[in-house]
Amino acid sequence: MSPADLNIRIVQADTVWHDPQANRDYYTALLAGLAPDADIIVLPETFTSGFSNEALAQAETMDGPTVAWLRAQAAALGSVITGSVQIREGDAVFNRMLWAAPDGSIQHYDKRHLFRMAGEHDRYASGRDKIIVEYKGWRICPLVCYDLRFPVFSRNRFGQTQADGYDYDLLIYVANWPSPRHFAWQTLLKARAIENLSYVVGVNRTGGDGNGLHYLGGSTVLDFLGQTVVESGDTPQTQSARISYAELAAFRQRFPAHLDADSFTLHD
Repeated sequence: MSPADLNIRIVQADTVWHDPQANRDYYTALLAGLAPDADIIVLPETFTSGFSNEALAQAETMDGPTVAWLRAQAAALGSVITGSVQIREGDAVFNRMLWAAPDGSIQHYDKRHLFRMAGEHDRYASGRDKIIVEYKGWRICPLVCYDLRFPVFSRNRFGQTQADGYDYDLLIYVANWPSPRHFAWQTLLKARAIENLSYVVGVNRTGGDGNGLHYLGGSTVLDFLGQTVVESGDTPQTQSARISYAELAAFRQRFPAHLDADSFTLHD
């Protein structure tokens, strides 16, 4: 029997620059006003600060207020909530995507590909491995922004992590992807869905930031053909999409491209 459909809620906002409390307050009020019917709620990258090297000084620990807030929201809403924040461990700060489940558990993925054009690689520590989260029978891979440009890292393999199955069924990217490269954002998300025979969620921010960059949003949910299920415009908004495991499994059976996929080994 196939897992049940998932209801995905994508939340696109104009992040308040360097003000974690204001951003948490904003999301608290916003989420409280929505129907409590989402299985997974996706917030943008660095949703408490904006994408900033200077936010290192505000980096929290896993015992800090944002992790506690995520746990509380997930429990209150009965939904997974995910997005990335700056997290300090010892002398290192990671751009960490947190996965907070209603049962109080927290999993995380540390952004591997750091955006050198903005000096992120000089200020933040790089993660190593992607993770696969299992939720309600779905296998889900959470990634962050610049990771979108590296298809080998996100490649969905067959028979590797599961003897007779795919690594994942849903790929989620959270981002601060600025408007000059908006076409790349839209195009690469579709490519990742098509090549990986997977649903893809991409959540971006809107507005402007303290670095003078502008963001067009364009948060979206795509099916395994790269076709749009829902898409946001360029203003703060939420969208919901229901995705079907049965439809995904049926397509994979009709179009088993994994049988011709290349094997490879990924090195650091």
